[in-house]
Amino acid sequence: MTADPSVSPVADPDDVSSNPSANRSFQDVVATRMSRRTALRGGTAAAVGFLALGAAQGTAAAEPGRAAAAAPTGRGGRGGRSLLGFKPVGTHSADKLTVPEGYEAQVLIPWGTPIQPDGPQWHKDASDTAAEQAQQLGMNHDGMHFFPLGHGRRGCGRGMLVLNHEYVDQSLLFTDGPDDMTAEKVDKALAAHGVSIVEIAKKADGSWERVGSRRARKVHGATPVTFSGPVPADHPELQADNPPMGTLNNCSMGVTPWGTYLACEENWNSYFGTEDATWKPTEAQARYGLNNVGFGYRWHLASPRWDIAVNGKEANRFGWVVEIDPMNPGHTSVKRTALGRIKHEGCVTTESRGRVVGYMGDDQAGDYIYKFVGRKPWRHYRRGHSPLDDGTLYVARFDDDGSGHWLPLVFGEGPLTAGNGWQDQADVLLRTREAADAVGATPMDRPEWLAVNPRNKDVYCTLTNGTGEGGAANPRTPNPYGHIIRWREDRGDNTATGFRWDIFQLAGDPAYDDSVDLTEETMFGSPDGLWFDADARLWIQTDISNSAQNLPEKGYDRIGNNAMLAADPRTGEIRRFLVGPRGCEITGVVTTPDQRTMFVNIQHPGESTAAWGSPTPENPRAVSNWPDFDPEGRPRSATVVIRRTDGGKIGA
Repeated sequence: MTADPSVSPVADPDDVSSNPSANRSFQDVVATRMSRRTALRGGTAAAVGFLALGAAQGTAAAEPGRAAAAAPTGRGGRGGRSLLGFKPVGTHSADKLTVPEGYEAQVLIPWGTPIQPDGPQWHKDASDTAAEQAQQLGMNHDGMHFFPLGHGRRGCGRGMLVLNHEYVDQSLLFTDGPDDMTAEKVDKALAAHGVSIVEIAKKADGSWERVGSRRARKVHGATPVTFSGPVPADHPELQADNPPMGTLNNCSMGVTPWGTYLACEENWNSYFGTEDATWKPTEAQARYGLNNVGFGYRWHLASPRWDIAVNGKEANRFGWVVEIDPMNPGHTSVKRTALGRIKHEGCVTTESRGRVVGYMGDDQAGDYIYKFVGRKPWRHYRRGHSPLDDGTLYVARFDDDGSGHWLPLVFGEGPLTAGNGWQDQADVLLRTREAADAVGATPMDRPEWLAVNPRNKDVYCTLTNGTGEGGAANPRTPNPYGHIIRWREDRGDNTATGFRWDIFQLAGDPAYDDSVDLTEETMFGSPDGLWFDADARLWIQTDISNSAQNLPEKGYDRIGNNAMLAADPRTGEIRRFLVGPRGCEITGVVTTPDQRTMFVNIQHPGESTAAWGSPTPENPRAVSNWPDFDPEGRPRSATVVIRRTDGGKIGA
């Protein structure tokens, strides 16, 4: 996400740390760790931890015990057959979407598509009202999941597609742009946020369409919500001047073993501001990045709900994981407070010993990786009692010797005591970042999406980029390209409190950084989205900031537009699968159960870029006109359907 969607791009606010702790940085840990190991490529990449880094260009670290090898012909290490069977696409900076030979892409549901077929149609001049936008798909599609309606073949041809809308670009959302803020504009922006739940079906010709559904609906920035867990709805710190409502800045997501959707609130601090010159943030507010301007939305000028000086406790209602039942249209969305209050990028879940385990990243430079472990097997809970309300929240510490530890964030344990100023478990969760600071967690370079390998339960996390805090090896200081780490929990038990970690892949362009073990055919930068399919292909999506995309002075000219790649963790092979249009981010990916249809989100095409310019009310197509290419229209985020023309499995 760019800094202020109303102005030309600058450095992302997420790249600026709000962490004042002296906790040892991940970069420093890696530097120390790698200095003790045999290095590859001049001492900048090394075999560390429980894994071995790939020694050949174009490969990531191979699976434990498997040496990585270059596999240009589609065959990987140990002579085994690669998971990747498609011809990779090249980089480009054009305003188009490219997919491999033998594949086709269909734009399915762009911003403004009516949730129901008989809903209000989108106006290409952005003149839709707030009431109309509340009945249409929101803006800037992000994390997403497909819930099949039925089993077997039926379930692969019809289902509920649930997708997040991370934020809004007010230059494109309003006919006259963002300058004159009104209550109607605030309401429209709120309606364009949140989560869309739509029913889709495959047609006889293999294409897909949105269909009418009693389940289809919106959960947006003004929809009623409730709270559950250690911070209940009646907690004093949640008593704002308006009823509990809304979810905002939903980035990545998760899916529970019992079939619900977890929307995750990331840059929620960006919406608050004030004109009160006497207001100063508290220590806790500053730790979460709250200030008097936010990201420049200026909603507080038209709605006191967003005035941090007037309605300060409203901010405490955001930063949570939100559980939504896609199959129950009467369900009230629940903010599950036991999972902590941070800038949640996502919450990927797995099962271990029958218990639910959720992994979460806090997407800001210098912040942390978290894990929630349910107290008992989730199937043991009775109706009305959630497994997500009963468990332990941990934060990660990465140690020099390749080991790691999950540190409990539990009131009364370690430094989290009354004597140190902590009141109870609710206080720990309301101030999760400060609690993680106190226990000595390891600051990271913007932890984003996480994914769990379905074959061996290894956990992967994208660290999209960062300024770096020291260390001469990798990650780099600064770290403009980012990297992917992974770890294996002790005994293969995801409920364990110890793990072994390693670097899976350094991102970047080897022409600018010779520590990058990629080729021109496989290079990428700023990894963000991450997802495993059922065959254990790792899909990697990139989010190069529009302040750097396509710019040689940023080292991003040869990498081109944002892309999606696939990796074979067993062999380390990587291939580029898709490249998006100008100004976009690639984010959100899922397939039908048979893996023959893939859904991918193209977010914020045409957003303001340093390379191509900025959209304006007079010229909304200054950067991109994808996907409509209408001379009277404007760029639109969209979900794209990707299929093989021969009907085969995606990626195979």
